[in-house]
Amino acid sequence: MTEAKILVIDDNTAVLSTLKIVLKSVFKTVVAVADPQLIPALISAGNVDAVLLDMNFGSDKLDGQDGLFWLDRIMNRSNLDNPPAVVMITAFGDVGLAVTSLKKGALDFIQKPWDNNDLVKKLHEAIAKRDALYAEKQRNPVAEEESVKEEAPSSLDEMEKLTIQRVLESSGRNLTTTAEKLGISRQTLYNKMKHHGII
Repeated sequence: MTEAKILVIDDNTAVLSTLKIVLKSVFKTVVAVADPQLIPALISAGNVDAVLLDMNFGSDKLDGQDGLFWLDRIMNRSNLDNPPAVVMITAFGDVGLAVTSLKKGALDFIQKPWDNNDLVKKLHEAIAKRDALYAEKQRNPVAEEESVKEEAPSSLDEMEKLTIQRVLESSGRNLTTTAEKLGISRQTLYNKMKHHGII
């Protein structure tokens, strides 16, 4: 069992219960809540290692803005030298939102429906990356900041490529279906595939 504290935020009680069951067998402490308003209080002590954060709260909001708002609040807590690693939970095909969340400081994302082993692996990797970034920041704050700026475009580019490949395979390599699932035009999809060397 990993000595880590995970905070799970999702307003879907079924999803919340499932995630808690899956994660409690791997991580020492798992706190699962449905109300994102509790986030500031729950992370204020600085002892949360990772936050698994849904992109949408409320059935009428599907644009991901709530998730991005709370991601900003987590990353910009002035009293935390080392904010928790954030892994976003996105709906299938929300590659644009996922990329935006990575630009804003999330370390990874998981798509619904998720694979439990993949979810656990991503949380472990996010915590390790967060700890490594913090250690580097302690050694050389300026160099660490420049390093993150240089690495971000490459990792975002790779994330987009992997997401397109995954959706493409699940759609039987049908470009029209893939474009619809990703929420982009067929021409945009073609251009992105060409850019990533997928075709």
